[in-house]
Amino acid sequence: MLTSNRSLPIPPHFNPETVQEVWPVPYQQRAEAAAVWAKQHNIQAAVHDSIQTCLLLIDVQNTFCIPGFELFVGGRSGVGAVKDNQRLCELIYRHLGSISQIIATLDTHTALQIFHPIFWINSQGEHPVPTATLIQFEQVQSGFWQVNPAIARTLGLNPKTLQRYAIHYTWQLSQAGKFPLTVWPYHSMLGGIGHALVSAVEEAIFFHTVARHSQAQFELKGNHPLTENYSVLQPEVLQDLDGQPVGTKNSQLVEKLLSFDQIWIAGQAKSHCVAWTIADLLNEMHAQDPTLVEKVYLLEDCTSPVVVPGVIDYTEQADTAFERFAAAGMHRVTVGESIIGG
Repeated sequence: MLTSNRSLPIPPHFNPETVQEVWPVPYQQRAEAAAVWAKQHNIQAAVHDSIQTCLLLIDVQNTFCIPGFELFVGGRSGVGAVKDNQRLCELIYRHLGSISQIIATLDTHTALQIFHPIFWINSQGEHPVPTATLIQFEQVQSGFWQVNPAIARTLGLNPKTLQRYAIHYTWQLSQAGKFPLTVWPYHSMLGGIGHALVSAVEEAIFFHTVARHSQAQFELKGNHPLTENYSVLQPEVLQDLDGQPVGTKNSQLVEKLLSFDQIWIAGQAKSHCVAWTIADLLNEMHAQDPTLVEKVYLLEDCTSPVVVPGVIDYTEQADTAFERFAAAGMHRVTVGESIIGG
């Protein structure tokens, strides 16, 4: 059973209707309010928690969570990420005294990356249509999709080497049972508004940090141009043709997560970055001690799958992944369940 000391009231500044909007957090006001709130409700510093609990938030960013942004995760309801984040903010405030630390991941991209349209061209010099295009190994091997030679130099490679790498990359995905390479819209662009955390969630994280005297930790992922990085724990492909590292496993974060007594997980999208992060965490736990999986609580009403009506729907893949995680011993819970608090 998920352990939470008690359920607290929600601070008066929180307005669930503003979760789908972008606005500046009034840091000084919230810091002062958090200090008063902690004193009023006898909330101790997190260092004194007898049960150390981590809330791991996957990519709760504008690009995925705000309607009208590049990759809004609406799920089948069409409002998935908005409702998820309303519940997520309420969770943070109600269980302020039980969450020892918040770790938030940030999907972090630039334009010239392997999953963006500009990276690829066909024989007519056309770029693939984002979201609707899955690039398969056979299509790269046959030359149907080719690396755009105009970008090779800026990536420090020659076009032939880059094309050979693309064949290797898509082959590795197919052999590892990964999703085929998806061409996504430009999203989570470093320096852009889409990269930022959802304002209401950022505010809740900041409020928690001050109230609990526990610095939130922010983990950037996905900035290597030659690999996808759904999971915060490691990229999709680790080595190039010559066995040289393309990216590395985030061993420090793995050890940090495993040091907690409980790990609560939420964020976007359930079918991709959330599922892949959990899968990698599960593998690490199995390698060290299979009983560690009992630490993990998957907040299913704080995450939604990628669904683009009439184009693609990953709901079943997301549900299948979570069924596998539960079968391994992880806990599938919701914010509304009595086991979270009370």
